[in-house]
Amino acid sequence: MLDCAIIGGGPAGLTAGLYATRGGLKNVTLFEMGMPGGQITQSSEIENYPGFFEHDKTGLDFMERWQKQCFHFGLKHEMKKVEHISKKGEYFTIAIEGGDSVEAKSVIVCTGSVPKRAGFKGEDEFFGKGVSTCATCDGFFYKDKPVTILGGGDTALEEALYLSNICSDVYVVHRRDTFRAAPPTLERVEGKDNIHLITNSIVEEAYGDAMGLQGVKIKNIKTDEITDMSNTGLFVFVGHNVQNEVLKDENGQFICDMNEWGQVKVDLSMKTSVDGLFSAGDMRIEAPKQVVSASGDGAVAALQVISYIQEQQ
Repeated sequence: MLDCAIIGGGPAGLTAGLYATRGGLKNVTLFEMGMPGGQITQSSEIENYPGFFEHDKTGLDFMERWQKQCFHFGLKHEMKKVEHISKKGEYFTIAIEGGDSVEAKSVIVCTGSVPKRAGFKGEDEFFGKGVSTCATCDGFFYKDKPVTILGGGDTALEEALYLSNICSDVYVVHRRDTFRAAPPTLERVEGKDNIHLITNSIVEEAYGDAMGLQGVKIKNIKTDEITDMSNTGLFVFVGHNVQNEVLKDENGQFICDMNEWGQVKVDLSMKTSVDGLFSAGDMRIEAPKQVVSASGDGAVAALQVISYIQEQQ
């Protein structure tokens, strides 16, 4: 019987494991198919995590320290895929690929979300080398330079506003002639002189060389006209895929309350609608999708787990 099963090994999961084990729980296991670390391990440089400012260190270097620290206090790591979670009575059953299962007194799910890809030519080739899905993470690299944003929702326009304070010009490319963002956000965007809205258009191609992105080709879907823009930064905001499959039962129904986008509804304590089940990081509602925030979520969830188990006893 596990005191706590942690599903997902990114910053939220690792921090949850650290706080749970250091807080006195003896049987805590983190389920993660590969090595823990999360999406940040794909980053070539970390600048916005407090206390970490080494330009020669990558996201992989950054997370390696976390692994050593968390495992030092007794966190166990199982490289097994969790199929789904269920709760019958007091305890949870963690169904593992291959037919195995384990019981747990509490569960923290932090399997995250992944940005959707738009599918244009060069997107994968230059991802992390000029193509980004996080303005807060990478915007500063383009200080006083022009950048392009692909997307037309709230996130795209909010990130355009953020980048407009850093970059010389921000070109927002949207395939429709109207935007899906909230009217106040759109008004603020339209009031910024250095934000330029390019409607009825798509990104046809991102191109560059071994050094990274050099420009994007934008196609007007009504006229087929191609505009070549020599930008070194392209930000893609076309939504996220929440990795929430483990929260579905055998019948494909979610075991806790979710919102319309498949994000887990939690309170400020990371509690879900099911007693003993917590969720942290990018899969929860209103997640900022930053390492420092996910880490904070994990700490909060673990402290709540400790209190929950003490109350059960």
